[in-house]
Amino acid sequence: MEFLVASAIGVMTAGGLYLVLRLRTFPVILGISLLTYAVNVFLFASGRLTVGAPPVLVDGVETYTDPLPQALVLTAIVISFGMTAVVVMIALGSFLGADDDHVDDQPEEDEDDAQAEGQQ
Repeated sequence: MEFLVASAIGVMTAGGLYLVLRLRTFPVILGISLLTYAVNVFLFASGRLTVGAPPVLVDGVETYTDPLPQALVLTAIVISFGMTAVVVMIALGSFLGADDDHVDDQPEEDEDDAQAEGQQ
């Protein structure tokens, strides 16, 4: 079970990094979301991967699940959803303002350079 979860975290991280390095805004947003999912699964897995174990320690129970990573993941989900909404709105405003969704700015030629090339 641990190998499966660790492999899923690795695949999500690799896919997220690949998408973050793209030149368009939509894949970058998807990549950031995929990276946050990978971090959330990693945090959740840090609280022990047990099935049917209680989240608090009571008398007579030897195995339990730590509730702190569960609370951290719930908080991280809410924060990542809000930040994704903000980034989508920023990307939408950038696309509507420039009619282009490239992440990096394309260098524009100066008018003086264009005139100098035209005279030669």
